[in-house]
Amino acid sequence: MSPVRGADIPCLEGDPAYDVRWPWREGRLTPGLTCVFRMRNEAHNLPWVLPGMLEAVQHVIVVDNLSDDGTAEEARRIADELGAGERLTVLDYPFQVARAGTEHLATPPDSVHSLTHFYNWSLSQVRTSYSMKWDGDMVLTREGVALLADLSWQLEESGAVVALPRHPLTVESDSVAWLDLGYRFLEPWVYPMGPEFTFVKAFEWEVREFPDDSDRIIAPEGMVVELKWLDRDEFTHWTSTTDFDSSRAPRKRREWEVFTALSEGRGEELLGLHRIEAPPGVHVIDHVTRTWLPQAPRPLVRRRGRFNV
Repeated sequence: MSPVRGADIPCLEGDPAYDVRWPWREGRLTPGLTCVFRMRNEAHNLPWVLPGMLEAVQHVIVVDNLSDDGTAEEARRIADELGAGERLTVLDYPFQVARAGTEHLATPPDSVHSLTHFYNWSLSQVRTSYSMKWDGDMVLTREGVALLADLSWQLEESGAVVALPRHPLTVESDSVAWLDLGYRFLEPWVYPMGPEFTFVKAFEWEVREFPDDSDRIIAPEGMVVELKWLDRDEFTHWTSTTDFDSSRAPRKRREWEVFTALSEGRGEELLGLHRIEAPPGVHVIDHVTRTWLPQAPRPLVRRRGRFNV
């Protein structure tokens, strides 16, 4: 019986179950794309988030971080209903993770309480040659599903990194939502698996590194919406809204601006913010992702503002 390989990143707390052991050191990875969700209390989003992703990629990993709303159970239920239960892995990460901003900055990167270690441990569970970090509030449109399904096989051996623009959608009710097309939110999401593509600590959050000479693919607009709910606190994962630095966190500043305006009934005042009302009997999320966005004229974002965070 071969000995257990040592940890590549031992956690500061000395719990071997949550040390990071990189899978590429164990042999060649299986071709394909795995989506890694790190989730906390995302059960309300999963009916829109998970089905498209299970259709688009070869495997999905849900890392549940102290949810108390049945996130893990809901993920399993949806996958089983779709006949995709064997392509879903649900894992538990039972530690309080530092919030982005000041709290993250004060936490050692190899602590189980660090965003950096949490993300690296989650990434180390992947066994395919490509992986993508994804959020539990991000919904693929039908075009987005088709794009990822094609890319999941075409990327093999390319070494390319894929960036996807996303469009924040604040849900006011089942029939009304506000789509932010005032700025271009662009971020790399899909990466090869390997030692040059791991997470490191930055000031406010974790950052996944990649070589400067990596090929970069930028997906078209209209592939992804990021759900926000007007009746929920969407900023609990940040230490404080004062951490929304204008130079390093402009995306969060914009989200706070939109949330504040909508809470005060001033949504019409913000340039690039569109009020969308769904037809009777259709949920506004389905209307936006299946009808409104595919039919909207391009470019969707007409201002120069661009957030790469």
